[in-house]
Amino acid sequence: MTTILLARHGETDWNKELRFQGHRDPPLNETGRRQAAELAVRLEQEQLDRVYSSTLRRARETAEIVVARLGIPLGIDDSLREVDTGSWSGLTRAEIEERFPEAFRRWLDYGPGWEDGESYEEMAERVAATLELLVQRHPDGRLLIVTHGGPVRAAQAWAMGIPFEEARRTGPPLHNCGLFEADVGAGTFRRLD
Repeated sequence: MTTILLARHGETDWNKELRFQGHRDPPLNETGRRQAAELAVRLEQEQLDRVYSSTLRRARETAEIVVARLGIPLGIDDSLREVDTGSWSGLTRAEIEERFPEAFRRWLDYGPGWEDGESYEEMAERVAATLELLVQRHPDGRLLIVTHGGPVRAAQAWAMGIPFEEARRTGPPLHNCGLFEADVGAGTFRRLD
């Protein structure tokens, strides 16, 4: 059985500002780099076979800090990117609420929000396909995936065989550099921090 550890990237200034990042590419801030270093220390005993990361800078920087300490290979994969939030990208929650009040209310109620970009379901399908490929590539492996909040929720849904919206509605909080474990085949997903 393949075990996948999932980590959300370290903090960016946009996280602090409650700004939607989507496919935008802000770097980690000082707190985010410290969180990544702490994650690397925490993972030293995990005996990981490989680390994979989203191509977006905030995830890639987090993963690079981890692999520098652990000395294991890093693979970069575009399909592990965050959901494309379209016209909401770069805007704060307050700006979105002002410009798109009805869509923002729908999003708060776990419905669709932005009307362009990518849907959560489209993102969940691409992430699940990538995770299935990685499991085939690393049977009985132990992998770390450094990604974003949306793909972590997609991995939860995939591992547990539940709809993405259920994972979004009921999943545990997703803190920067929060760590989760998905046992593929066992249908489990649990928080490790």
